[in-house]
Amino acid sequence: MAFDPSSPSRARSRAKPTKSSPAAWPMVQTVAPPKDQDGDPELRRVLVLQGGGALGAYQAGVFDALNGAGVEPDWVAGISIGAINAAIIAGNAPENRVARLKEFWRQATSGPQVAPPVLLPGGQDWVARLNAANALIYGAPGFFSPRMVPPPFAAPSAPDALSFYDSRPLKQTLERLVDFDRINSGVTRLSVGAVNIETGNFTYFENVHGRRIGPEHIMASGALPPGLPPIQIDGAWYWDGGLVSNTPLDWVLQAETGAPMAIFQVDLFPARGALPRTMAEVADREMDIRFSSRTRLNTDQSLQLRRLKRLARDLLADLPPDLRDNPHARRLADAACENAVNIVHLIYRGKPHENGHRDYEFSRATMIQHWASGMRAARQAMTRGADILNPVGADVTHTFDGSEETQ
Repeated sequence: MAFDPSSPSRARSRAKPTKSSPAAWPMVQTVAPPKDQDGDPELRRVLVLQGGGALGAYQAGVFDALNGAGVEPDWVAGISIGAINAAIIAGNAPENRVARLKEFWRQATSGPQVAPPVLLPGGQDWVARLNAANALIYGAPGFFSPRMVPPPFAAPSAPDALSFYDSRPLKQTLERLVDFDRINSGVTRLSVGAVNIETGNFTYFENVHGRRIGPEHIMASGALPPGLPPIQIDGAWYWDGGLVSNTPLDWVLQAETGAPMAIFQVDLFPARGALPRTMAEVADREMDIRFSSRTRLNTDQSLQLRRLKRLARDLLADLPPDLRDNPHARRLADAACENAVNIVHLIYRGKPHENGHRDYEFSRATMIQHWASGMRAARQAMTRGADILNPVGADVTHTFDGSEETQ
């Protein structure tokens, strides 16, 4: 199928998967949605999206495959580009979500770019470098644009003095692609993280308990300095939440909803990697470590805490009735309450030619490749069927890196 920016979404297509190419939109065979083992109406499907700039197309590909399999999230949590993808998902009806994601990513990758293929040795690397340079010079359409007045020449405290790019195009894009009335109706829970510049405290903006979400909350979550400007909300100024935590998994696990959860955690930077051999690989590996936010460690610690809670419940169950009614035992019982959770960890793996500029390489060909990688990773995860979507109390993390599964 030739790539056509004006073509309708293929979210429910049953075509066989094809190899990704610059001229083809990624396609994937539809996988039947797994059946809930016990038909549990309270099962919550949660999508957790990390920050990572241009790599966010991988997350869109993951969602495309899940949407095609009939797996729709009840809760979407995101940081930075993950917050933008999350807002588009939560702010549209299920049948329109993939189309709106495609519209955003088509626009963001419609700027000046060098088109592959380049057959010379190292050609892919140079094409990626040139396209990253184009984004630095021209910005990303519908996302950010360079300022006419460079920050060193702007008046102190003026918006032009605080960032190299203007994020007002993103506001217009969000207002066009996201139905904020739908978000604020609460039909799909949305959580986006940002950091208060003056206090350094991390904040989650959510559409729960009567709180409302607008374009400014999404922009704040993605306001990474010094590229993008701070965003003011209710008198306070915010930057990108990735400065403190690039993955909102902890927030989801701490929610204590009581309902079982199947969590799809989509990360754009792997915590593990090979020892660098060149300066380009040094920059690449440094970025992975900086933005992976110790994801695997945080996940392991969260699951260990859940195991301790389970042990506490087992201990309380063995106590005689008079001791179980002890005030301390009752407090321990309250603290040990938890819901069943499965975590499917999908991790993007960078390609050798991407190096340290992959988060701002907004070319169409690379975006389609990222999207296709995300679809393949989600499709592989879904082959596990009911094991994925049926938490039964076992604290299990299924980890997929797009090609191989590890436990």
